[in-house]
Amino acid sequence: MNIRPVALGARLIRYPSIQTIGFRPNFQDYSILEQNMILKAKKIYYPTAFYADLFNAMGKKTFPSFHTYKFAMDKIKQTAVFNMLGIPHPKTKIFYGKKQKLAILESFDFPFIAKKARGSARGRDVYLVRNIKDLSLYLQNKGPAYIQEYLPIDRDIRVIIIGRKIRLSYWRIAAPGNFRTNLSQAGSISFAPRPRKALELALTTALKCGWDDVGIDIIEHNKLFYVLEGNMKYGTKGFKKAGINYKNMLENLILGGKV
Repeated sequence: MNIRPVALGARLIRYPSIQTIGFRPNFQDYSILEQNMILKAKKIYYPTAFYADLFNAMGKKTFPSFHTYKFAMDKIKQTAVFNMLGIPHPKTKIFYGKKQKLAILESFDFPFIAKKARGSARGRDVYLVRNIKDLSLYLQNKGPAYIQEYLPIDRDIRVIIIGRKIRLSYWRIAAPGNFRTNLSQAGSISFAPRPRKALELALTTALKCGWDDVGIDIIEHNKLFYVLEGNMKYGTKGFKKAGINYKNMLENLILGGKV
């Protein structure tokens, strides 16, 4: 009888305490033994975006949760749920098609932020739009226009929630001359004290949205805190700098029944 936690995704494939089966889009390609392991497991770890929907429909628990996968790299859905749940979020609107995009300047004054609405990460496809020329260049990209008010900051707080608890938080400080705080955009990490209200907002957001493996970015402007977005594919440099072995931590959380 298999008593090891069952995983599909390869996150912990080198950890023998976790039974990692691997991803196969054709369920019949799993052996009968593997199929039985999957179907009989109380929870599937790292089910992949493909199977998360299916397990959710079956009523089978997963980690990360179905909702975590559903909102991954989709700024449009995240903005919608923030507004529906009353989570503080910078003024943001999505414009579809040429006719709607012509109306952007009726809702926003320069400068403002423009982003790729879906599929972007690590600070890529994020633009500070200062004038008509910048806007015209941004609108050459296909897809909906995701436009957000510009709140001038030089840092934000990354709060990583795994399970139902904060496992790490830190400041991300923008490099000189860069409005983006992402570490992949030359941002730096600081463990200077983080405001309690910011951490509480991040945890509340994760719990309300049903996200159990996420890095939430919080900014402070005029003494108010705002949620920028949830990152389901967050980096692990912060854990390394804090002296935490990220994968060992995950293994311990899984084996301890914490996630």
